[in-house]
Amino acid sequence: MTVRTRIAPSPTGDPHVGTAYVALFNYALARKHGGQFLLRIEDTDRERSSTASESMIFEALRWLGLDWDEGPDCGGPHAPYRQSERSAVYREHAAELVRRGAAYRCFCTRERLEALREKQKAQKQNFGYDGLCRALAPEEAERRAKAGEAYVIRLAMPREGQVLVRDLLRGDVSFENAQLDDQVLLKSDGFPTYHLANVVDDHLMGISHVIRAEEWLSSLPKHVRLYQGFGWEQPVFCHLPLLRNADRSKISKRKNPVSLNFYKRAGYLPEALVNYLALQGWAMPDEREEFTLQEFVQSFTLERISLGGPVFDVSKLSWLNGKYLRQLQPQQLLERLRGQLLSDEYLLQVLPLVQERIDTLEGFFEYSSFFFTGEIAYDTEARRAMLPKGRSPAETQKLLKALVEEELDLLIDWRKDALEAAIRRFSEKASWPAAELFMTLRVATTGRTASPPLFETLAVLGKETCRRRLRRAAEFLKTAE
Repeated sequence: MTVRTRIAPSPTGDPHVGTAYVALFNYALARKHGGQFLLRIEDTDRERSSTASESMIFEALRWLGLDWDEGPDCGGPHAPYRQSERSAVYREHAAELVRRGAAYRCFCTRERLEALREKQKAQKQNFGYDGLCRALAPEEAERRAKAGEAYVIRLAMPREGQVLVRDLLRGDVSFENAQLDDQVLLKSDGFPTYHLANVVDDHLMGISHVIRAEEWLSSLPKHVRLYQGFGWEQPVFCHLPLLRNADRSKISKRKNPVSLNFYKRAGYLPEALVNYLALQGWAMPDEREEFTLQEFVQSFTLERISLGGPVFDVSKLSWLNGKYLRQLQPQQLLERLRGQLLSDEYLLQVLPLVQERIDTLEGFFEYSSFFFTGEIAYDTEARRAMLPKGRSPAETQKLLKALVEEELDLLIDWRKDALEAAIRRFSEKASWPAAELFMTLRVATTGRTASPPLFETLAVLGKETCRRRLRRAAEFLKTAE
């Protein structure tokens, strides 16, 4: 068997640490066996997908040293590698499933589906399609489709019994067919859902091992059904344990930094982060904790993965990163600083904001220090300045959290004009005067009441630093009550 693996992220936000975790294990298996590692962009969510997010994924994975053999930017024998460019392929395969009787056209309107959902809710039934259109004769469905009636294509799942699916780490896992919905495969606009596109692409691209997060295990019966419907041989399935917060909940940006951009901006070394990710649910045969990517590849086997939910502990990552830093020669450390925190590119963004406000060169360090630190130390004066007159700490804390979660987390374009538009929009929505909000943000992100222009400052600080400081300011206000 030629080992071919893939990572298939959706470009709908910042590159996620979970993407790097899954990519690392796929990369290691392919490299260990002299196979190929592919990057595929699953951008079927047309409303949320963006080219900016896609570019960040490329940059983050390359920063970690996880290069791919085939992908949207380098091509390959199975191009294109963006799902948005493969619509004709999915329509053709969806039609084939209908011809084989493994799928069917569904003409139910949105209103009927909403009414069905309300009825199921009232009767405390499981939500799911009731199969009304499944009973249509193929000739009738064909006639309605040719007449121009809108439809989706659904997968015809078995109605009774159980389905057994095999996972490399878990063995046979059973699912009750009665609990499985007739999943939509092709939407009325001709775009596929994740399930159809994922299976078709994995087969056509010759993927031998599907290594992905545990959260997709519940979708495996549908994917197996698709392989059976097409008459295709199934790949090896391996669902990795989810990264967890300290409280064992799924890792999330509310409790842990999850963007790879954060770790790059904060000055973590890529080799330290890769080393730490390799320790998440896996261990070297000799149990050592420090090793290179090449050493990991040489020792890697899927069977050594532990199913216990690995805890992504930022403090332990920082400890490991510190060990890597201390092993660098001074010249190497200087090069790392210049390459990340003190690059010419970054300094040239900061200098125009402070040049008119300093009288000596040493004044640069005092006036611009908040551009180069991670955390801001808030004091009583900062707390007072963050609170507009008549506003309580609880109100202001709630406002900051809402701004981050409702606007800034979703913002891909982190330039001055986009930031200003988003924050002014939020100000109106929250009925919070812009001048008051701006001062709160200024103090929360810089620790000062006087700083360079707000939106230019936020743009230079970057998304990860701003979000981290705003969340920390909200926590500070909470404890200050």
